[in-house]
Amino acid sequence: MLDVLKSIFSDSPDAVLKDASFGPEDRRLAEAALMFHVIAADGEIRPEERDKMLEILSRQYEFSSEEMTEIFDAAAEADSESVDLYRFTSVLKKALDRDQRIAIIERLWEVVFADGKMHEFEDNVVWRIAQLMEVETVDRVAMKQRVRAGLRLQESS
Repeated sequence: MLDVLKSIFSDSPDAVLKDASFGPEDRRLAEAALMFHVIAADGEIRPEERDKMLEILSRQYEFSSEEMTEIFDAAAEADSESVDLYRFTSVLKKALDRDQRIAIIERLWEVVFADGKMHEFEDNVVWRIAQLMEVETVDRVAMKQRVRAGLRLQESS
């Protein structure tokens, strides 16, 4: 509790999170904040995008429903208080190997296509995130095509 109070009154940029369960170096929060940034990129957070984000995070990290609410709120707050994407991508780049970073790009594409379309701002954000995480263009594009192909298969079933 004392740490939470200190962080609220601190001048540190890492003090933006009031929720102690997801700290600034938490890779779960970093991924969630990037997802939130993607779903907000076109200026409108659609319910299907939010639902897809929460579904992916739940699948990946096995969050309880209470934790899902906490991570969504923490991600929204962290994204709104961050000046750039580096804060989140650097956490992931340090913690993950190449294949794990590519998997995150794939999950970002799942969020992008959750509403059935891709806005150019969403495409640009995923491109910037991939660059910052040193995911090669060929891998970023392959994940985009893979997610798109998966959607087509689901639609034709």
